[in-house]
Amino acid sequence: MNAPRRNRNRSQFNLRNRMLMVGAGLGLCAVTLVGRAAYVQLVNSDFYQRQGEARYLREVPIATSRGMITDRNGEPVAVSTPVASIWVNPQELLRAPERIPGLAQALSLPVDELTSKLTQKADKEFMYLRRRMNPDVAEQIVALKIPGVFAQREFRRYYPQGEAMAHVLGFTNIDDHGQEGLELAFDEWLRGKPGAKKVIRDRKGAIVESIDLVRPAEPGKDLTLSIDRRIQFLAMRELRNAVTANQAAGGSIVIMDVATGEVMAMANLPTYNPNSVSGATPDARRNRAVTDLIEPGSTMKPLTIATALQNHVVTPDTIIDTNPGYLALDRRYTIRDVPRNNGVLNVTGVITRSSNIGAAKIVSRLPDQTFYNSVRAFGYGMAPHSGFPGESAGVVPVPGSPGWSGTTKATMSYGYGLSVTPLQIAQAYSALANGGRVIQPTFVKGQHSEAREVIDPAVAQEVVRMMETVVTQGGAKQAAILGYHVAGKTGTARKNGPNGYERDHYNLLFAGVVPATNPRFAAVIVVNDPRGALQYGGLVSAPVFHHVMEGTLRLMDVPPDDIQSWLAAQAAGKVGGNPVNNPAVLPVPQDPAEPNIDAEFDAAMPTAIAPQPAATEVRQ
Repeated sequence: MNAPRRNRNRSQFNLRNRMLMVGAGLGLCAVTLVGRAAYVQLVNSDFYQRQGEARYLREVPIATSRGMITDRNGEPVAVSTPVASIWVNPQELLRAPERIPGLAQALSLPVDELTSKLTQKADKEFMYLRRRMNPDVAEQIVALKIPGVFAQREFRRYYPQGEAMAHVLGFTNIDDHGQEGLELAFDEWLRGKPGAKKVIRDRKGAIVESIDLVRPAEPGKDLTLSIDRRIQFLAMRELRNAVTANQAAGGSIVIMDVATGEVMAMANLPTYNPNSVSGATPDARRNRAVTDLIEPGSTMKPLTIATALQNHVVTPDTIIDTNPGYLALDRRYTIRDVPRNNGVLNVTGVITRSSNIGAAKIVSRLPDQTFYNSVRAFGYGMAPHSGFPGESAGVVPVPGSPGWSGTTKATMSYGYGLSVTPLQIAQAYSALANGGRVIQPTFVKGQHSEAREVIDPAVAQEVVRMMETVVTQGGAKQAAILGYHVAGKTGTARKNGPNGYERDHYNLLFAGVVPATNPRFAAVIVVNDPRGALQYGGLVSAPVFHHVMEGTLRLMDVPPDDIQSWLAAQAAGKVGGNPVNNPAVLPVPQDPAEPNIDAEFDAAMPTAIAPQPAATEVRQ
């Protein structure tokens, strides 16, 4: 019998070795896994922590409110109110198309329009659907639990004074950044810094928990303006009345504190509603008192005479012969006093009668450079540096330049051939009222700059006394305020068009200071292109000064400096009570369409300044 056959291959394997090899392999795998786990958990844990958090942890902004703007008395004129914006993750919402009609209905949008917007942003994870909504309405939309739809807290600017302060304040855009006016000038100060926090979101994007504050929100700083909202409202009301009554294209008014340079009020027409800017045109949004250039007309004459007095070429009693009522320049051009020959005047009479010939003869005694330097010293041709965006420097021809001709100095003496802004005129008249010291205008309460002297205080006081005669004897009787001495100057400057100076198109001006014996305020009123019967600064702009400044003096508790006139009127039964608390409206001339014999008028324009076929008559 044969012995059983053994498996020869069995001898080739050792069971022990096989077990050792398997154990070593398993051990190596275990060591690898442990090492990998140690690397993930200990060595590179931050990376994997971030990767995990990226799937549920988000850093979201914390909205901050813009600083409040108040008037000089602390009354709010620009505040931020909380609103909400609805946003969506298009990718997530498009995965639930059946919810789109409900969202469209909640947003009052056509379904097709909403679907189209979502489709266009299908590769995005964020899209605004509606900005600046009522928070309650936004909460109702979020409560619908539509996939990918969320609300975001924001702030919207609100202006309680509306259009009355629109040009001063400006407005903000949809992201609450300043776009114009003081909102733009002080944007960085007002804006503040948004905060941030870490939150946990679920797979649908909803916030489950706030876990960490990254940085707190810093609200914007408040800003206190020099503007008094009461005076601002009064200025806007009276300016609107004048523009409407005289069918004018627009107008501007500026009121300044002569000692500090603080702008108490500034208004323009046309205007706009800063709470709804979308319908406003760029023309309506322009702050004309700061940006638009006009020729100052006869409001320039006090500066001309101040320069002459300062340089000792005339005295208040110097005789100026304006006969025969016209003056030839360079044997080609003629200046006229319209409509009459004023005859022989002293320097005070040149202002009272607003004689263009008188102003031209006085300035002829001054060297060109001296006159130019004085005009510049009053702030013309230089930016006022009020801090308002886009302020104009004006245009003043330089002696010896191509813009300076043989007639330039003469026409500049009565307000033609140079261009300034209403704010610059207010600054110049503030200098006359402030003892000859020019001070930088400001819109911020308490932000004062150092004044610089441009003429002697005695000269400034003398010119102010001369300007009083314009109100008491000249063409600005309607600027008078019972109980107060008023000094001022009217002007009626013909507008310059594409083809030279235009007939029957004027800027009507009045610039004045009050109380004249101890000035507190300077005001400038410009009425642009009136189409009514009245075409004189003394009949259109001067009454605005009367009404606005009468109210301003009362609001600011400025004591009367002409109590005798008040007592006389009271004795005559025309007024009663206290002059500060009971304003009196001065009687209007019986026929205001016709200026009285003392009314002032404008000058003829040489063709060197405005290309015309002949000397052109312009009233002032």
